[in-house]
Amino acid sequence: MPHAYRALSSKRVYDGKVISLRRDELTMPGDSTAVRDVVEHPGAVAVVALDEDSRVVVVRQYRHPVGRELDELPAGLLDKDGEPAAETARRELAEEAGIGADEWHVLVDLLTSPGMSDEATRIFLARGLHEVERDVQEHEEAELTSFRVPLAELAAGVLAGRYENSLLVAGVLAAERAARNGFQDLRPLDAPWPARPDR
Repeated sequence: MPHAYRALSSKRVYDGKVISLRRDELTMPGDSTAVRDVVEHPGAVAVVALDEDSRVVVVRQYRHPVGRELDELPAGLLDKDGEPAAETARRELAEEAGIGADEWHVLVDLLTSPGMSDEATRIFLARGLHEVERDVQEHEEAELTSFRVPLAELAAGVLAGRYENSLLVAGVLAAERAARNGFQDLRPLDAPWPARPDR
């Protein structure tokens, strides 16, 4: 943390099922102070699962905060102690879509809302897809529907405003860019993740 932004105090305000809220008092440039509320989040993963026909596996899920269903990438929280992010991604792809994959790479890392939260998400690219038994762990997952959409169609839909989920937007645009050079610049599955070095 830059010296001008040193934390003077930190207080836990709320502990919820997924998130927590803390209130920090910081020193600011010019010898002033400011209070910042920070949403603490365990982090998450998402998967662009791309088949041999350049179609992406998409799930449709109801999201209560926005009051509607959204088309999304298979994704999940880093909520199992010690589970590597890549394993979480494999598990979520199987649970949400009944899909496994033979080839995995890191596609893109996101700080999804750094002005208010420490939430970090790693999006993986999975290829060499095959069906696996869907091991549904939560009632919410039982309600998911999955389908496949051509990557180019999804990218066009992002730019047209038809898709708004941030992980889908970032993952699809990154995958389309990576496809242009035959996926040559992708990071390996165990690439360092500074935002979540323990995963």
